[in-house]
Amino acid sequence: MPRQARVFVPGAAYHVYCRAARGERPFADDTVAARFVETLAAVKAEHGLTILAWCLMPNHYHLVLRSGVLPLWRSMRLLQGRFAKAFNRRQGVLGPLWQGRYKARSIEDAPYLMQAIAYVHLNPVASGMMADPAAWRWSGYRQLLGRARTGLVDVSEALLVFGSTLRAARAAYRTILGRGRDEGWMGDMPGELPWWRRAGAADQVLQPDPARPRLDWLGLAQLPAPVRLGTGELVSRVAAEVGVSPAALAGRGQTAALTRARELVMLLGVEVCNLKVKDLGESLGRNAGSASRLYGAAVGRRRDDPEFAARVQMVQANLQPSVPVARDRR
Repeated sequence: MPRQARVFVPGAAYHVYCRAARGERPFADDTVAARFVETLAAVKAEHGLTILAWCLMPNHYHLVLRSGVLPLWRSMRLLQGRFAKAFNRRQGVLGPLWQGRYKARSIEDAPYLMQAIAYVHLNPVASGMMADPAAWRWSGYRQLLGRARTGLVDVSEALLVFGSTLRAARAAYRTILGRGRDEGWMGDMPGELPWWRRAGAADQVLQPDPARPRLDWLGLAQLPAPVRLGTGELVSRVAAEVGVSPAALAGRGQTAALTRARELVMLLGVEVCNLKVKDLGESLGRNAGSASRLYGAAVGRRRDDPEFAARVQMVQANLQPSVPVARDRR
């Protein structure tokens, strides 16, 4: 029987988790845990994810995140696949690392989103590994309380779930953490949590707000046909649109205009032409890490800069073919 399609909504909040298979405890090794965090950070930048909470336990991980404009399945497939491939190669083993596909539930209610963030950060306490979540290195807890300056969590985005000012938000966060201990839900299995229970035993088919743009689980629904351009042709087209030369885009110049043009290439290449970040980076004379940072910066600029967002729409419209192209649903 085929799997039920799952609908993902750009910008929606999700609780995601997955366990390791084969009896593996990959995150019991600090070196391996650090590599997972590095992989997650790279995927976050490439796909424009917002991390609200995270925690690595010895044999599983939890995330609370907001998806970007790309469907969540792409981000999770990249994260789990990239990490599993590297882990298996280092360990000299074959076979799937993960216990099936990741599990994900949307969280539409603010009280549940608060609880989900606290639940994830209380995991080490619920497991009996320690009494204070601050003692667990592999979570975003210390970042939210200002005890760590850097990390995976988008602190302002996460704290805005709890309040409009820093002091009030952190106070509310501590209150929810205390409730997790007092009410006992911090020890519940994910399937017992309210935002999971309402789906029943079967995998949830997410029902998005009909007023918002939709993507099906393959990322195909209600999207324009992909633009069939290679990396070199895309660079040339964008260069012509913004009035710079392709050689300048691939050069070492660091003017604001060149940076915006490179960000356009990355954004349109990934989201419109279905090109790989690494290949786009090579066309711009950048390595994979620099290309990932360019893409992440482009996602953020589109969100925060209306002028840049309008330029993205204009260039995208000019790239679209005049005759619709059939979508490949394989």
